[in-house]
Amino acid sequence: MTRTLILLPLVIGLVSCGQKKTQNTEPEANKVTQNNEVTSRYETDTFTTQSGKTVTFHALTHASIRIVFDGKEIEIDPVSKMGDRVIDYTAFPKADYLFVTHEHFDHFDTTAIATLTKEGTQLITNQRCAEMLGYGTVMANGDKLDLNDGLSVEAVPAYNTTEGHLQFHPKGRDNGFILNIDGLRVYVAGDTEDIPEMAEIKDVDIAFLPCNQPYTMTVDQLLRAARTIKPKVLFPYHYGQTDVSGIPSLLRQDNIEVRIRHYE
Repeated sequence: MTRTLILLPLVIGLVSCGQKKTQNTEPEANKVTQNNEVTSRYETDTFTTQSGKTVTFHALTHASIRIVFDGKEIEIDPVSKMGDRVIDYTAFPKADYLFVTHEHFDHFDTTAIATLTKEGTQLITNQRCAEMLGYGTVMANGDKLDLNDGLSVEAVPAYNTTEGHLQFHPKGRDNGFILNIDGLRVYVAGDTEDIPEMAEIKDVDIAFLPCNQPYTMTVDQLLRAARTIKPKVLFPYHYGQTDVSGIPSLLRQDNIEVRIRHYE
């Protein structure tokens, strides 16, 4: 069955159904309501799943993404500080699921992890991060895991292929993750170049692809990766000072909707 993505109009603190629309908001400090729910001023995008539930993505910083689904909090590579950008995770709800792709400082922050952890939080990561933390559910490339709450995850390879860059992300160590959220397939690539294994990644609704050499992809590599994966919606992320502004027009003929969010 073909999945349909619907972006819902977003009002701070309220989501309602309607025609497809994008609303950008300028980043500012988080606010906490009396119900201890974060009212986020980060740029957000909301989609519907196969059964009509909403999934909201919050662009936090660099490689850090907050996902809210059916009352569940999912954090990807939470990091408290990147340059001048500070994320106050004490103002966030505790995480139900924490995903960490690898141990580099811009993805792995023990303070942020501790702040977001509650009893029952499930942390899913690679072998190296689990060893450094002393706990965590370990996934290697190719592993699949069924979670509760209509969620499942697959760990996929993430590594460098360019000579002189191989030491940054060696093959087999780090993960990208494909999240299945009530039928919505979300590919968070982690730190990787346009590797051959991407040809096996199918039926992606939303993709987060990194774009900053020497650590991840050039713009040309990202274009090749996007045309291989063919997501319905693409978010370039982890782009540092790389100019990604031309990517939407370059992929328009490929029927890939590109949304540029401010992660830095």
